[in-house]
Amino acid sequence: MTVSSPESAPSESWRRWLLMPSAARLGAKAPRNPEVGWDQYWSEIKATGDGGDVLWDTSNPGEMEQYLPIALEHLDPGLPIVDVGCGNGRQARILAEHFPDVLGVDLSPQAVERAKTESAGVGNLRFLALDVIAPEAGARLVEAVGGEANVFVRGVFHVLPPKARLAMAVNLRQLLGTAGRLFLAETNYPGDSLGYLQHLGARRGWIPAPLQRAITRLPKPRHFGALDRENCMPADEWVVETDGLTSIYTIPLQHQHGSEVIPGYYAVMRPK
Repeated sequence: MTVSSPESAPSESWRRWLLMPSAARLGAKAPRNPEVGWDQYWSEIKATGDGGDVLWDTSNPGEMEQYLPIALEHLDPGLPIVDVGCGNGRQARILAEHFPDVLGVDLSPQAVERAKTESAGVGNLRFLALDVIAPEAGARLVEAVGGEANVFVRGVFHVLPPKARLAMAVNLRQLLGTAGRLFLAETNYPGDSLGYLQHLGARRGWIPAPLQRAITRLPKPRHFGALDRENCMPADEWVVETDGLTSIYTIPLQHQHGSEVIPGYYAVMRPK
């Protein structure tokens, strides 16, 4: 057996430094305005699903299979549900099998148009382009669903800066009212951003195309765990019904088959 010397086998930290120039060059292309970036992103998407261009749009049912038992235990199945950050509507279509009225909401009109196309024929599902951070968004959502509603959020809070997280939480609290519940699931990778890229298959000289597209168009992802959730949903305003660790799935990046799995955090919340 041959044992590689330090000179012939770069350390993990050295591999990260080698990746840094490529990641920085791609990240510099991201628009300063998130609304512009998201709409550019969705306008460039040619295909969704496991062989497509959307990093998080895996057809693997495993992630939603984690969420549904928890959601159905805590969320009133008689209320409408709003899927915030619905993208092309994959999770919204699954939710439509369990709730009487589903509204998918996304910042990007391009995403909403794709969601409408991919969800054609689902009678209890509709979509709306809306900035959920905007001051009037809570009232608009209440009007759109006709009152209180449950909320499903998968992978939105972790790409928002702190003030935007708080603004979104305020609007969702208005929509929940007294009967609604919020189910959220967010990526919470424990390492730094370069380690996160490596976890998804990036290395010097090669970054998977769906990951490149996300870096060049979208806000930089951050951690989102229990402390981050408490910072935007303080205990004097919110009650945690349950929370814990989960796994967020992406499309296959390093191999042709099998989703990539990212450490994540979930919670079910209600207004106090």
